[in-house]
Amino acid sequence: MKQAPRGQPAGVADPYRDTSIIDARAPRTNQAVVGVLALVAVTAGPWWLLTILAAQLGIGLTLGRRYCLPCLLYFELIQPRFGEGPLEDARPPRFANIVGLVVLTGASVAYATGQDAVGAGLGALVAALALLAAITGFCAGCTAYKIGYALTGRPFVSCPLPPQPRRRAA
Repeated sequence: MKQAPRGQPAGVADPYRDTSIIDARAPRTNQAVVGVLALVAVTAGPWWLLTILAAQLGIGLTLGRRYCLPCLLYFELIQPRFGEGPLEDARPPRFANIVGLVVLTGASVAYATGQDAVGAGLGALVAALALLAAITGFCAGCTAYKIGYALTGRPFVSCPLPPQPRRRAA
């Protein structure tokens, strides 16, 4: 467990060991990075950025948060300064990352094979949805994950979150 900034309560979840939960602001940071870089790739032309984003999502999904650069940005630089945000189940954001990986890979393959319009469309889709999630908190991939549960007849039940420290009434 990391030391909390002075005057802030210590975090409840270890970002690298407690992988069933995640600080809700960490996926938003990841979505902001992916959204901005995908937008740059589609509008300014360096489509290979989409390949790097896909690779980064794949590395983070297979090797863990410790190897995810936007996760490190959040957990090592942002969270220590502002404290831990609300915790959420990590499965929906993980599913959204898988969807992002698939679409970014498709965009990269399309660009590499000369189908620039398809690549741009897929890259723009990722940019739009990632920026929407980063700005508003509405994650289409997370929602799709929960709808998938409903379609199979199972209600989505979030994993148990660790107890939150009690706050004193002022």
